[in-house]
Amino acid sequence: MYGEDVLAGNWRRRKVIPEVDAEPDLVVEDADSGFCGAVVGFELGAVVLEDRHGKRRNFPLAPGAFLLDGSPVTLRKPAASPVAPQRRVTASGSIAVAGVKAQVAKASRIWVEGIHDAALVERIWGDDLRIEGVVVEPLDGIDDLAAEVTRFRPGPGRRLGVLVDHLVPGSKESRIVAAVKHPDVLVTGHPYIDIWQAVKPERVGLRAWPVIPPGRPWKEGVCEAVGVREPADMWRRILGSVHSYKDVETPLINSMERLIDFVTVLDD
Repeated sequence: MYGEDVLAGNWRRRKVIPEVDAEPDLVVEDADSGFCGAVVGFELGAVVLEDRHGKRRNFPLAPGAFLLDGSPVTLRKPAASPVAPQRRVTASGSIAVAGVKAQVAKASRIWVEGIHDAALVERIWGDDLRIEGVVVEPLDGIDDLAAEVTRFRPGPGRRLGVLVDHLVPGSKESRIVAAVKHPDVLVTGHPYIDIWQAVKPERVGLRAWPVIPPGRPWKEGVCEAVGVREPADMWRRILGSVHSYKDVETPLINSMERLIDFVTVLDD
């Protein structure tokens, strides 16, 4: 009458309900209410579902509380993926090396024309130069550059790089630079009258740098044109607008990169 032996087989085994990670956009149905929606997040331990009309409801992650493709499942919050460490970039655009301390200063040097040049170079390339152990020293102009180079006594392992303002054909600076000839000295520069002008004008709220007539002190002329009383105030405004290499003109970037490569080269 009853057919096969009812005690045979695995009738006592309970049905196992699978666990499923509640990944974003997974569409499930709440078994009790019939609310159907996609997973959009979690709040206070509950999963948040959003239906096709944009309505959202929270549901506890109870065992077997949801239907996936018509079959009961237990939703679980996915394990957090390990966050990959973000690559840090220095102000110069190079990759920052974690855990590396500044080196003791080497014999090689980079010279710039003045303290404003030194401050701007530090703002952008300071991290790179400290790792390389290269010191930037300001000069008081370059009128005596040839004599200063001789006193420095450049040589292998004691290289010298010099950044010059307004280094254009026919300028006084170009004539001074032409007198410096040494295999362990590299003099290069940018075309701007002053290091101020190497900063992109829009960074300091200008459409363009003012044109100052020849014979007029350039910095004072700029301050008068933009309505700033003292050059020191204008410089603070300029330096405060510089945060990375993106804030200065390409000729300055190219010159500084050449100088850093030159003074950090490994001699055979």
